[in-house]
Amino acid sequence: MTLLCRADEVAEGCAHGVVIGEGAERRDIILVRRHGVLRAYANACPHQGVPLETFPDKFLTADGSLFVCSAHGARFRVDDGVCVSGPCLGKGLATVACDERE
Repeated sequence: MTLLCRADEVAEGCAHGVVIGEGAERRDIILVRRHGVLRAYANACPHQGVPLETFPDKFLTADGSLFVCSAHGARFRVDDGVCVSGPCLGKGLATVACDERE
C-alpha cells in the first residue's frame, strides 16, 4: 500500500493531484472528495493522455461536479469519471483503487 496524502488534504468539493513512482512506474493521480466520498482517477484525459490540469489542483468546475481537461475542454463527471462533453464523449477516466484511513 502506498500513502498518497493525508485525508485532510482533500477537502469536500475539492480535488488534489498526487504523483507516485518514477520513470515507467510513475502514476499521476487525482483524488477528489464529493458528498463525503473519496475517489481516485488517473490524471490522463482519454482523448490524448494528457494531464487534465494546467495549474496544480485546478481540476473542477465552479460547482465541483465536473473535471475539466484544460487541453481540449472535455468534461467528466466526478462521481464516475465518464466524459459528458468534448472530444472523448462517453469514454471515462481510469479509476484508481484507494482506501481512506485515519
